[in-house]
Amino acid sequence: MLLNIPWTIVALIAYNIVAFIMGGDGADYSTGFESELFSIGLLSGGRWVFTIGDLILFSAFIALFVELMKSARTTDIALVDHGLSIIIFIVCLIEFILIPQAATSLFFFIMLTALIDVVAGFSIGLVAARRDMGIG
Repeated sequence: MLLNIPWTIVALIAYNIVAFIMGGDGADYSTGFESELFSIGLLSGGRWVFTIGDLILFSAFIALFVELMKSARTTDIALVDHGLSIIIFIVCLIEFILIPQAATSLFFFIMLTALIDVVAGFSIGLVAARRDMGIG
Protein backbone atom coordinates (compact mmCIF):
# COMPACT_ATOMS: atom_id res chain seq x y z
CA MET A 1 0.00 0.00 0.00
CA LEU A 2 2.81 2.45 0.84
CA LEU A 3 4.38 1.81 -2.54
CA ASN A 4 1.25 3.11 -4.22
CA ILE A 5 1.46 6.65 -2.84
CA PRO A 6 3.64 9.14 -4.68
CA TRP A 7 6.99 9.31 -2.92
CA THR A 8 7.43 12.97 -3.86
CA ILE A 9 5.21 13.72 -0.89
CA VAL A 10 8.13 12.83 1.39
CA ALA A 11 10.15 15.84 0.20
CA LEU A 12 7.08 18.09 0.46
CA ILE A 13 6.39 17.01 4.03
CA ALA A 14 10.06 17.30 5.04
CA TYR A 15 10.24 20.81 3.55
CA ASN A 16 7.12 21.92 5.41
CA ILE A 17 8.38 20.52 8.71
CA VAL A 18 11.66 22.40 8.42
CA ALA A 19 10.06 25.59 7.06
CA PHE A 20 7.37 25.86 9.71
CA ILE A 21 9.19 24.42 12.73
CA MET A 22 12.88 25.20 12.19
CA GLY A 23 12.56 28.13 9.79
CA GLY A 24 13.67 31.65 10.59
CA ASP A 25 11.53 34.56 11.60
CA GLY A 26 10.48 37.39 9.35
CA ALA A 27 11.34 37.32 5.65
CA ASP A 28 14.19 34.81 5.94
CA TYR A 29 12.63 31.35 6.01
CA SER A 30 15.76 29.57 4.82
CA THR A 31 17.54 29.51 8.18
CA GLY A 32 16.51 25.94 9.03
CA PHE A 33 17.54 24.69 5.61
CA GLU A 34 21.08 26.02 5.98
CA SER A 35 21.76 23.98 9.12
CA GLU A 36 24.82 21.85 8.52
CA LEU A 37 24.44 18.10 8.79
CA PHE A 38 28.08 17.29 8.04
CA SER A 39 31.06 18.57 6.11
CA ILE A 40 33.94 16.87 4.36
CA GLY A 41 37.36 18.29 3.62
CA LEU A 42 38.39 17.87 0.00
CA LEU A 43 41.84 17.38 -1.50
CA SER A 44 41.59 20.83 -3.08
CA GLY A 45 41.50 22.34 0.41
CA GLY A 46 37.85 23.26 0.03
CA ARG A 47 35.13 22.03 2.35
CA TRP A 48 31.91 20.45 1.13
CA VAL A 49 29.03 21.24 3.48
CA PHE A 50 25.88 19.12 3.38
CA THR A 51 22.82 20.91 4.79
CA ILE A 52 19.27 19.98 5.67
CA GLY A 53 18.13 21.66 2.45
CA ASP A 54 20.54 19.48 0.48
CA LEU A 55 19.12 16.38 2.17
CA ILE A 56 15.56 17.39 1.29
CA LEU A 57 16.51 18.03 -2.34
CA PHE A 58 18.36 14.70 -2.46
CA SER A 59 15.25 12.94 -1.11
CA ALA A 60 13.16 14.68 -3.82
CA PHE A 61 15.51 13.32 -6.52
CA ILE A 62 15.37 9.81 -5.06
CA ALA A 63 11.57 10.04 -4.88
CA LEU A 64 11.45 11.18 -8.51
CA PHE A 65 13.57 8.20 -9.56
CA VAL A 66 11.23 5.81 -7.72
CA GLU A 67 8.20 7.46 -9.30
CA LEU A 68 9.70 7.14 -12.78
CA MET A 69 10.25 3.43 -12.19
CA LYS A 70 6.67 3.05 -10.93
CA SER A 71 5.22 4.89 -13.92
CA ALA A 72 6.01 1.97 -16.25
CA ARG A 73 3.27 -0.08 -14.59
CA THR A 74 0.00 -0.46 -16.46
CA THR A 75 -2.25 -1.51 -13.58
CA ASP A 76 -5.38 0.16 -12.25
CA ILE A 77 -3.50 1.34 -9.16
CA ALA A 78 -1.03 3.15 -11.43
CA LEU A 79 -3.87 5.45 -12.51
CA VAL A 80 -4.58 6.27 -8.88
CA ASP A 81 -0.88 6.92 -8.35
CA HIS A 82 -0.84 9.34 -11.30
CA GLY A 83 -3.91 11.11 -9.94
CA LEU A 84 -2.28 11.51 -6.54
CA SER A 85 0.86 12.84 -8.25
CA ILE A 86 -1.25 15.54 -9.88
CA ILE A 87 -2.73 16.47 -6.51
CA ILE A 88 0.76 16.73 -4.98
CA PHE A 89 1.88 19.00 -7.82
CA ILE A 90 -1.20 21.22 -7.38
CA VAL A 91 -0.55 21.45 -3.63
CA CYS A 92 3.07 22.41 -4.34
CA LEU A 93 2.00 25.04 -6.87
CA ILE A 94 -0.57 26.59 -4.54
CA GLU A 95 1.89 26.55 -1.65
CA PHE A 96 4.61 28.14 -3.80
CA ILE A 97 2.28 30.95 -4.89
CA LEU A 98 0.48 31.65 -1.61
CA ILE A 99 2.74 30.78 1.33
CA PRO A 100 5.81 32.93 2.02
CA GLN A 101 7.77 30.04 3.57
CA ALA A 102 7.58 28.22 0.23
CA ALA A 103 9.00 31.11 -1.81
CA THR A 104 12.47 29.58 -2.02
CA SER A 105 14.53 28.00 -4.76
CA LEU A 106 14.60 24.75 -2.80
CA PHE A 107 10.82 24.56 -2.79
CA PHE A 108 10.73 25.48 -6.48
CA PHE A 109 12.93 22.45 -7.25
CA ILE A 110 10.69 20.22 -5.12
CA MET A 111 7.72 21.53 -7.10
CA LEU A 112 9.64 20.89 -10.32
CA THR A 113 10.23 17.25 -9.33
CA ALA A 114 6.48 16.92 -8.71
CA LEU A 115 5.79 18.37 -12.18
CA ILE A 116 8.30 16.04 -13.82
CA ASP A 117 6.66 13.14 -11.97
CA VAL A 118 3.27 14.09 -13.44
CA VAL A 119 4.46 14.64 -17.01
CA ALA A 120 6.83 11.68 -17.13
CA GLY A 121 4.34 9.43 -15.36
CA PHE A 122 1.72 9.93 -18.03
CA SER A 123 4.24 9.86 -20.89
CA ILE A 124 5.93 6.67 -19.74
CA GLY A 125 2.57 5.16 -18.82
CA LEU A 126 1.23 5.79 -22.33
CA VAL A 127 4.28 4.23 -23.95
CA ALA A 128 4.05 1.20 -21.67
CA ALA A 129 0.30 0.84 -22.34
CA ARG A 130 0.85 1.08 -26.09
CA ARG A 131 3.55 -1.58 -25.86
CA ASP A 132 1.31 -3.87 -23.80
CA MET A 133 -1.55 -3.49 -26.27
CA GLY A 134 0.69 -3.99 -29.30
CA ILE A 135 -0.25 -0.67 -30.94
CA GLY A 136 2.23 1.08 -33.04
